[in-house]
Amino acid sequence: MTIQPSFILNSILLGVGLAMDAVSVSVANGLEDPGISRKKSFGIAGTFAFFQWLMPMLGWFFVTFLLSLFRVIAPFLPFVSLALLLYIGGKLALEGIRGDSEETPDSGIGLKALLLQGIATSIDALSVGFTLASYRAAEALLSSVLIALTTFFLCLGALHAGKQAGAVLNRQAKVIGGLILIIIGARIFITG
Repeated sequence: MTIQPSFILNSILLGVGLAMDAVSVSVANGLEDPGISRKKSFGIAGTFAFFQWLMPMLGWFFVTFLLSLFRVIAPFLPFVSLALLLYIGGKLALEGIRGDSEETPDSGIGLKALLLQGIATSIDALSVGFTLASYRAAEALLSSVLIALTTFFLCLGALHAGKQAGAVLNRQAKVIGGLILIIIGARIFITG
């Protein structure tokens, strides 16, 4: 397998485009938890990167092996993203409005919310797997890895930016973060 520079560049640019929802959610996460540790930041960025790797591979698999199944579920994917982000964003905004901010070591985004965010922000990457259908398995895997790496680094930067803003905005940051998630969910639904 010979990899052309254009293949790498296209995969990275695809990663930038696909990562924008995860980047926005990362900013919201940083707003919500300005005291987030470096380890947790890496975990959040890694979760988004994982789903941005997984979804194109699933899309490639669906097109390659299970096209008829995907045709049945494809119309429902925007509804899933909308529901997940409305739930997470609404909950976060309500916590900010009510002033629910328990400063405990586990405050901030939990594993369940992070996994839901990872799925919701990467559903559009599933359809990218269709564009990878002409690739052999190794090429699809490499492209997905490049998308994931791009997502990881962009999300780390977004988390840092959100942390800085969250430290200044304090309680309003939860409301802003929740609204960002709701807007992303609506955008995915409308354009989906």
